[in-house]
Amino acid sequence: MPKSRIRKKADYTPPPAKAATAIKLNNRAWVAPVMLAMFLIGLTWIVVFYVTDGSLPIDKLDNWNIVVGFGFIAAGFGVSTQWK
Repeated sequence: MPKSRIRKKADYTPPPAKAATAIKLNNRAWVAPVMLAMFLIGLTWIVVFYVTDGSLPIDKLDNWNIVVGFGFIAAGFGVSTQWK
């Protein structure tokens, strides 16, 4: 019976080196300052309204000044969703 051929294994070749890919990061440095500013404006608006017994910041809005203050705070939370 003839002897079967022995297959020669190929020498080990390391996988090709991966080329460095540049990671594109969006510049979102504006998010944190704007978010904090919105929070502080909203908080200040509400505090000023309560401290001045409703005569400031806008007298004609009356109790709607609270809604405006919370609107600024909500806008701050909306901006915070852009933070990465």
